[in-house]
Amino acid sequence: MRRPRIGITTSLNEGEQRLDLRYIRAVEHAGGLPVVVPMLADEELTREVSSSLDGLVVTGGPAVVDGLIGSLPDDINETDPVRTRSDKAILHHFFETGRPVLGICYGMQLGNALLGGQIYADVQNQLDGAHVHSEKRGGTSHPINIASGTILHSLLGQEEITTNTRHIQAIARVGDGLKISATAPDGVIEAIESTDGAFIGIQFHPERTPSIGQPLFAYLVRRASNN
Repeated sequence: MRRPRIGITTSLNEGEQRLDLRYIRAVEHAGGLPVVVPMLADEELTREVSSSLDGLVVTGGPAVVDGLIGSLPDDINETDPVRTRSDKAILHHFFETGRPVLGICYGMQLGNALLGGQIYADVQNQLDGAHVHSEKRGGTSHPINIASGTILHSLLGQEEITTNTRHIQAIARVGDGLKISATAPDGVIEAIESTDGAFIGIQFHPERTPSIGQPLFAYLVRRASNN
């Protein structure tokens, strides 16, 4: 039986595309065929790559500047424009065609921005009562509250879980066709999903916590296998 082809975007550091092996393993264990997405200069070639994929994982990264509220703090850099251009091109194509996407941290924020949402540049200093959410600033983990009736709730089967926390930015306003599926106790948005279930965005890193992450990757692969 053919495994659905799941594209995985990468980071870009000093001209090198890099990918944490845990993303590959998570997709593989969920029953998908992991495919590393190349950062191509030609947008039409990017769309051709996109057309060959059944699902997509947009991995974590530095700062999103689309839909940004405020200025970036000194301890986070803007994502390399080469990566941003590539990620936006393939995300646009997936959104146009309704194929499933799992956006992780940066991937959640970028997807939200492309759908008209807004992003806090530094949620700790812009949202009243927000706690530390970044490992750089001493954050480690915290609970999140999952909204009943959401896809996330159906996948994890719990109203509260504890997740890792690795972000300075956060969603300020959700984009068109999206709803909030989880929040931290301080009100920071921790997960979103599209009303049709094709896009799931999560602020934490599920590849680092398989007990929580595997149901999410499995959902992506199931959706992708129906395309």
